[in-house]
Amino acid sequence: KMPASTPEADGRHRASAAFSLSFLSLVFSITAFSSSYWCEGTRKVAKPFCKGDSKGDLCIRFNSPDGNSSQAVQYIWETGDDKFVEKKFHAGIWHSCEEMINEEGEKCRSFISLTPASDRGVLWLSIVAELLYVVLLLTGNILMSVEMCYYSSVIDGLKINAFSAVVTVLAGLLGMVAHMMYTTVFQMTVNLGPEDWRPHTWDYGWSYGLAWTSFACCMAAAVTTINKYTKTILEFKHKRKKLERSFRIQYKFPDP
Repeated sequence: KMPASTPEADGRHRASAAFSLSFLSLVFSITAFSSSYWCEGTRKVAKPFCKGDSKGDLCIRFNSPDGNSSQAVQYIWETGDDKFVEKKFHAGIWHSCEEMINEEGEKCRSFISLTPASDRGVLWLSIVAELLYVVLLLTGNILMSVEMCYYSSVIDGLKINAFSAVVTVLAGLLGMVAHMMYTTVFQMTVNLGPEDWRPHTWDYGWSYGLAWTSFACCMAAAVTTINKYTKTILEFKHKRKKLERSFRIQYKFPDP
């Protein structure tokens, strides 16, 4: 038979699992916060006029001076959807970037400047909440690492465990609120933002998914920490009852 794990070893495993989840949450949140792929999509823009000898379907050619050339009527036929081209774009908390037509690279603008004035306050609240989310996650990681390496009294370990659980839960709530506020601001910007930015089609990107994965890891770390704290308290109560019972037996039946 496999030997049963001791309460101390079980507590170390739970503390290690909570620290790993909290550390993953911190890495994911920093990566998502600094990236600009929360939302991705396409913009429908008018094709520019071709310059020089440039050819292709991404620009509109001038009428050819040769009347017999088939290109003489090409500009006339480029109407409706043929006059437009779709450009890919991606946006985050800080920047919004879109690809250049007939050129390499991207053109980026500050997302804050694109947000309607009435919603910039909500965006700044979202940014502050995201920063606090990262700070609290970092604090929770430090507390969990101290608890794992702290070999003093069990009571001190319990205090650190309780404080790290509160900090992690608070971080998760702030992260959830921050993500939801940014989602609201982006949707308002899509409807009321500048005409030269509004997307034709869009969807959430990998950074958005990473941000919510960070939230899920944070809450899992909080649940694991609270579970460890509760189990330690119950073990204390159980040991205390056993000790009291043994004292009663000794009092009723003293040794000769």
